[in-house]
Amino acid sequence: MSYLEYTVKTVPTGLRKVFYLNWALVLLLTAVAGVGFLMLYSVAGGSLTPWAEPQMKRFGLGLAVMFLVAFVPIWFWRNMAALAYGLSVLLLVLVELMGAVGMGAQRWIDLGFIRLQPSELMKITLVMMLAAYYDWLDIKKVSRPLYVIVPVAIILLPTVLVLKQPDLGTALLLLMGGGIMIFLAGVHWLYFGALAAVGGGLVTAVFTSRGTTWQLLKDYQYRRIDTFLDPASDPLGAGYHITQSKIALGSGGWAGRGFMQGTQSRLNFLPEKHTDFIFTTLAEEFGFLGSISLLTLYALIVLFCIVSAVNNSDRFSSLLTLGIAATFFLFFALNMSMVMGLAPVVGVPLPLVSYGGSAMLVLMAAFGLVQSAHIHRARSR
Repeated sequence: MSYLEYTVKTVPTGLRKVFYLNWALVLLLTAVAGVGFLMLYSVAGGSLTPWAEPQMKRFGLGLAVMFLVAFVPIWFWRNMAALAYGLSVLLLVLVELMGAVGMGAQRWIDLGFIRLQPSELMKITLVMMLAAYYDWLDIKKVSRPLYVIVPVAIILLPTVLVLKQPDLGTALLLLMGGGIMIFLAGVHWLYFGALAAVGGGLVTAVFTSRGTTWQLLKDYQYRRIDTFLDPASDPLGAGYHITQSKIALGSGGWAGRGFMQGTQSRLNFLPEKHTDFIFTTLAEEFGFLGSISLLTLYALIVLFCIVSAVNNSDRFSSLLTLGIAATFFLFFALNMSMVMGLAPVVGVPLPLVSYGGSAMLVLMAAFGLVQSAHIHRARSR
């Protein structure tokens, strides 16, 4: 036993949890958030208001939430999974009945001090619920049809509610995140083959229903698909966002124009520059080097989660950690693909960088769960 290990084991149990925290992960999260503060300061023209300062306060609160969640034993969160999922579903129903409307969508519950977006909460509670379900289920039963129907229903219920808001981006994230959880649990690959076939049929139905009485998507969502397939068809209309985004990305070059020197964001050519399209501001000002640096930070966060999960002998903890890592990966992968024209514009923020309250706090709580699994894993005496 090393001197450090001996020192850790001699301190009180409560204080020992501080030593067991994955501090490298904390530093990585802080570094990514710092990039966000810098970009929000830049897009505001060199001012902490109206975006950077509130974002800093939210991250400070998010850190406190993460530590609070982390120090609670992981078995408690396992027992709370069904309740958390049920509460999230209830909040989604409340959004449908009395939610606040913004930019043509009904996605929020106005609490006065913050506008809560329950769909953000559902991204994490869905992972918790599926991890708890597969922890309870005998591993020999995971591929039996009856036991596959249950998690599919758990995924589809919130997905349908979110799709009605409408929020296609979050609905896709729930579907993909839930699918990854089922895959990680060990469900047979034939189910995924059948799912791919159903997905192909669904895509066909989406395009076939356009202009009919049973149209599956909203008109603006179809315009987003059209824009993705051919942005140049309407460069001043539906294709404006992605056209300006590509100009910003391309003009950054290898090393960028320099901090606060991006013309696309400074001259307001770039829409949603502080939220969904903030990555293009980074790419324009810091170029390829800045972009790949942020991507490296994201990759390291995912890697640390995977290592923690692999070293954890508890099935719930491992599945939970891997599920949160996969969800986090989907966040930034889909956002970056979206602003580069590799995926339709579906309104997915860049995690810890884009301006936002609910997304920031929920994500930090999610990493609190990762830390709780890491702290309370079985260790040799």
